[in-house]
Amino acid sequence: MQTEDTVSSRCNRRFFLQIVAVAGTAAACWQLGLFGSTKSIQMARRSQPIMGTLLNLTVYGPDRDNCEEALQRTIATMKTLEGKLSRHMPDSELSRLNRTSVLLEPDKDLLNVLAMAQDLSRKSSGAFDVTILPLLHLHEKIRGTNDHPDPQLLASARRLVGHEKIVTDNKGIRLKEVGMGISLDGIGKGYIVDQGVAALRDLGFNNVYVEAGGDLMVSGLKEDTVPWRIGIRNPRPQQHQKLVTVAVSNKAVATSGDYLQAFTPDLKHHHIIDPRSGFSPPELASCTVTAPNVALADGLATTLMVLGKKDALDLMEPLNGCEAYMVDKNLNHFHTSGFFS
Repeated sequence: MQTEDTVSSRCNRRFFLQIVAVAGTAAACWQLGLFGSTKSIQMARRSQPIMGTLLNLTVYGPDRDNCEEALQRTIATMKTLEGKLSRHMPDSELSRLNRTSVLLEPDKDLLNVLAMAQDLSRKSSGAFDVTILPLLHLHEKIRGTNDHPDPQLLASARRLVGHEKIVTDNKGIRLKEVGMGISLDGIGKGYIVDQGVAALRDLGFNNVYVEAGGDLMVSGLKEDTVPWRIGIRNPRPQQHQKLVTVAVSNKAVATSGDYLQAFTPDLKHHHIIDPRSGFSPPELASCTVTAPNVALADGLATTLMVLGKKDALDLMEPLNGCEAYMVDKNLNHFHTSGFFS
């Protein structure tokens, strides 16, 4: 699963992904039904550090001041959510849960994210697990050393991992084992992006682009009903390959890869950890998922990296509205049947 890093390093993630979403003013005009009218269309953009990365928002509307106000209110909403879900903020609900193993009367957003995470854990037979935090801490301590975790420490950390050890009831949330910890890095940022899109829609803005650390949602179409195209660069940019693109509209896109936060120069050890083994999965270099919402796309991209090609395809094919594109470490490409449809 994914960890948060400094703003600068997570900004690098966005450039590594090379996600290209071109939505010009003409696209907004078409969606708003203003082609041929005398009304002018205004565009407003804003960037904001959040969840250890950089948030980028773009909205279109007939009034610039309204666009700017909508961005300001949306960012405030997303920052409030960060204050609940981030493990790096000591006063967040998640941090309090991790410190004490108990959280009474949790906010609905934390409960919603945990419910989504638990569902994905069950569907993936534990390949996705938000109780991964003890293993992440262990690997982060030896980042850049080309070393392996101490076997005894690894075994101790693995005993603390298990999504079934999270108890949620009418009293709150409880972690069954002392020393357990939850990281929402692989799903929380996606949830916050989703809520940002929802906030903009509630304010009347349907032509939007919301992206954080490479996980994004696009809403609306380009002129003549042409969808936006998202380009995904290969995970080994030093080895030239043609840019792969996919057409999307009103859909989320998220990518996970071994190169985004590598712990060792050979990319064998990185921020995505298999909760069942305690080590980074060996097969895939990157995985891009399209889904109805960013939280699901984010969680699935991490899950598929852990599962590997065969099990990933088996998981994805029955999921309605979800598709995947994977690249292994030899730069072989695989995708679900509907990825380019």
